[in-house]
Amino acid sequence: MTRPSRSAERIALKHGAGGRAMRRLIEEVFLPLATPVDGVGLSALDDGAALRVGDRFLVLTTDSHVVQPIFFPGGDIGRLAVCGTVNDLAMMGATEPLGLTCAAVVEEGFAREDLERVVASMREAASEAQAPIVTGDTKVMGKGQLDGLVLNTAGVGFAERVVTDAGLSPGDLLIVTGTLGDHGMAVMARRHDLGLLGDLKSDVAPLNGLVREALRAGGQDVVAMKDPTRGGLAGVLHELAAKARVGIVLDEPALPVKDEVRAAAEMIGIDPLLVANEGKAVLGVRAGAAERVLAALHAHPLGRRAVVVGRATAERPGTVILHTGFGRRILAEPEGELLPRIC
Repeated sequence: MTRPSRSAERIALKHGAGGRAMRRLIEEVFLPLATPVDGVGLSALDDGAALRVGDRFLVLTTDSHVVQPIFFPGGDIGRLAVCGTVNDLAMMGATEPLGLTCAAVVEEGFAREDLERVVASMREAASEAQAPIVTGDTKVMGKGQLDGLVLNTAGVGFAERVVTDAGLSPGDLLIVTGTLGDHGMAVMARRHDLGLLGDLKSDVAPLNGLVREALRAGGQDVVAMKDPTRGGLAGVLHELAAKARVGIVLDEPALPVKDEVRAAAEMIGIDPLLVANEGKAVLGVRAGAAERVLAALHAHPLGRRAVVVGRATAERPGTVILHTGFGRRILAEPEGELLPRIC
C-alpha cells in the first residue's frame, strides 16, 4: 500500500499538543525559516529567542492561547495569556519584562461582558508580574469561523545570561517548583463537569519573581529551565534529555501530585505527568547548588512545594526512566493530543 506523501497530510489536534508529533511538525515545516543569529534563534527550538545587544541579551517570545472553557477554576484565557508569555521569558533568564503585546481575535457574537472580564484579568496578571502591556491588535471573525476568542501575546526583556533548555550534564539534579497537573485537570473537570470534591483549580501564575530568586541563589549552577505546559512534565523531560544528550531518572515517590488531581486523572485515564501546568517550572541545577536553590524557592509563595524529582545520567541518552521504588520503567513521550484546548 502506498503511503501518502508528507505534503498530502492534514494537520491534526495532536500537532499542537507539545509532544512528538508537534516537534516533528515544527522541525519539518517551520524550521526552514531559521537563520543564523548572534545568540539563540529559531533553530534552538527553545521558549524564545535571545539576541545579543552589547553585553546583554534581548529575549523575545510569542504564544497563542486557546482554552475551552474560557473561564475555569483559578483563571481564564486572559490570565493564561499574560502568564504564559511572562513565564517563557523567565525560562530563558529574562525575569523583568520590558513589555508585552496582545492581539485578540474575537468571534462575532462574543459577549462584551466576557471580553471585558478577560481584559480585566489580563490587567491584573500583568500588574502581578510587573509586565506592562504596551501594544496590541484586534480582529473580529464571523459567527462560526472561530470558537469564541483567541489571544496572542508576545514579550521582550533583557537577560544578563541566557539559560537554555539544552544545558544538562550527567549528575545534574531536576527540580520541579510545585505540584503537577493542576491546570489541565482543573480545565477538564470544569469542561466535563466531573463533580470532584476538593479544591481543584489551575496553577496559572507568573513565575518571573520565583525564577529571579532561583537564579540569584544558584547563579551559573542553574543550567536549564523549562515550564511544563503542553505535554506536561513528561514532554519537557524528553526535550531536555534529547537536547542535552543525557538520560533522566525520575524518582516517582518524590513527584508532587495533589490528591484531587490524581483522582481526576484516574477518572479519565490520564497520567498526571502528561498534563499541562501553567504555574510551575522545571530547573536543571548542578548538584552542589541544589540546596541553595531549593531554599530560595521554598521562601517564595509559588515555590513552597519545590522538590528534587530526578537526576541526569550518562546512560541511555534521550530516555526518561521512572524509578517507582519497586523497579524501573521507561516514561513515554506524549505523542498526541490528550487534553485538547487547555492552553
